[in-house]
Amino acid sequence: MLEWELLRSRAGPSGWVQVTTATYRMSDGSEADWDLIEGPDIVAIVAVTAGDEVILVRQYRPGPGSVLCELPGGLVDPGESPTDAAARELLEETGYQGDLTVFGSCWRSSSEVRRQWLAVATGCRKVAEPTPGEHEWLEVLLMGMDQFRQHVRSGLLTDTGAAYRGLDRLNRL
Repeated sequence: MLEWELLRSRAGPSGWVQVTTATYRMSDGSEADWDLIEGPDIVAIVAVTAGDEVILVRQYRPGPGSVLCELPGGLVDPGESPTDAAARELLEETGYQGDLTVFGSCWRSSSEVRRQWLAVATGCRKVAEPTPGEHEWLEVLLMGMDQFRQHVRSGLLTDTGAAYRGLDRLNRL
């Protein structure tokens, strides 16, 4: 379920993001092309149960080419607030709900024109089975706080910055 096989690759948008090449005149008068990644904003949630376990989703990530234990999160749909997106993604991916707060955002990377919204959810409890979207194959994993801090330090997740900021927000660094 979590193993993917690369069949082929091609240049161009996948539907989730689009790459645009922008040409800039630099301060010395020269010109340079820069690839910009455009797409909808995203959310990432550091979600903690009443038993002090962090809720993660284990899923294949095509960029790194491996299965990673990740923060729940995803796209902010058109017209949706980051808070509503965070609550929806947490429930869809994990089946959990909790006291959720969106506390900030950051640029996803220096080449992206979209933002990543950051949220924490505390006192989380399972209220349903996960209902992942199309092309999402994941499994829910609960990780103790000490183990999660080690996991974040390992760099083996794609939202390391969001995880650190969430832990800081929770005073759990």
